[in-house]
Amino acid sequence: MQLDHVTIRTADIDATRAFFETVFDLTVGERPSAIRRIPGRWLYANGQPIVHIIGSHGAGFDIAAEAIDHVGFRLEGYATFRARLDGLAIPYSTMDLPDIGERRLFLRAPGGPLLEAVFSEPVPALSLEYDHDLH
Repeated sequence: MQLDHVTIRTADIDATRAFFETVFDLTVGERPSAIRRIPGRWLYANGQPIVHIIGSHGAGFDIAAEAIDHVGFRLEGYATFRARLDGLAIPYSTMDLPDIGERRLFLRAPGGPLLEAVFSEPVPALSLEYDHDLH
């Protein structure tokens, strides 16, 4: 397992993007078509998208406009990991991104932080999933 990316929720996408570009020499890159409807940017280092920025206005008691939204971990064995979550009765949502050859599972840690498991696997043609209810 390795850290895949961090997603930052912000009310000012452009300022946050500029900060990471300037301070860390990251560059804006492509985002999968399935998530382009969500305002945001992906920032790349060494050809990998390591900082994901998404727009937020903040609402409710515990949803700040500026926050780390979730952390993604790169794993292997999508079916095995999904079966493990099922066996442990841990709720999760799915997201398949066929244009970049990735499958993703979203789950929450006991205290509520959102975690994302990222798998570099082709998406089966009959299994295009997008069930992103945990956000």
